[in-house]
Amino acid sequence: MGNPFAPAHPPAAAQPVPQTPPAGLGVALEKYREAATGQRWTLQNEELARVDLGVDGQPVLARQGSMVLYQGKVDFSYKGAGFKGRVVGNATGQEMQLMRCTGGGQVFFAESASHLHPIELQGDAICVSAENVLAFDESLHHEVRRIEGHGIPGGALFTMQFQGTGTVVVRTQGTPVVLPVTPTTFADADAVVAWSAGAQVIVSSQVRLRRQTYGGQSGETVNLQFRGAPGNFIVVQPCEV
Repeated sequence: MGNPFAPAHPPAAAQPVPQTPPAGLGVALEKYREAATGQRWTLQNEELARVDLGVDGQPVLARQGSMVLYQGKVDFSYKGAGFKGRVVGNATGQEMQLMRCTGGGQVFFAESASHLHPIELQGDAICVSAENVLAFDESLHHEVRRIEGHGIPGGALFTMQFQGTGTVVVRTQGTPVVLPVTPTTFADADAVVAWSAGAQVIVSSQVRLRRQTYGGQSGETVNLQFRGAPGNFIVVQPCEV
């Protein structure tokens, strides 16, 4: 018996592979083409950010698992224990592990189709909820801060303060709103994304019932009150994570 997988007829000559997409396909995909701007950080779309490590050669720290694509020479290493290598999650107590990206290539970052917002700092400072940090330039000075108060799951909210010159990429669920800090500014702790470093944060005793509660939960949520001089702001997302 012959080979049952052998073709019944001699194979036809191989056809050359087209080097460019057909005109119709090229037109359809044109709007998704990579946006090469020559800048260090570029938003490809609302949910995908690219960093060109070859621009100024500075390493990037990013949430592990957030890399979806890279091109060129890029080395990935994983930060060890200590605050510089981990951030404890607000509600779960889980650690946010960071990876270090070095080299001269391009790295693309995303996280669960979240909206991404590169924020460029030029000597100023900003506080970001640890849950909303996706990636940042290693040149930025960063430290973990705790906000403690009664009723906070796990006993504290963990934030990261960034200061210096560089970019931090913040992720949100939906399009956020930026509001000025006034004497009566209150926000749900689960919806707050970031705020100016000059603002004072106070855990409010005001609580309310959530729309949905789960077994073992009280149904209460914690509000944060923000105070500060004119010019301070908060960033809130339309979602309670």
